[in-house]
Amino acid sequence: MAKGKDVRVIVILECTSCARNDVNKESPGISRYITQKNRHNTPGRLELIKFCRYCNKHTIHGEIKK
Repeated sequence: MAKGKDVRVIVILECTSCARNDVNKESPGISRYITQKNRHNTPGRLELIKFCRYCNKHTIHGEIKK
């Protein structure tokens, strides 16, 4: 089987509020999580509510490109 045809893929989730504040250099960093998703069940971009240690609260983390 070819490497690009796998059903489960590894995705990186990034905090959406930290990414907005990064332009202003207000936050010390950007919170990122690594997880897997099923390409057939979730063809679109994945968004989960995760804890951001830089914002110190639960925020929406969206999928980014590798």
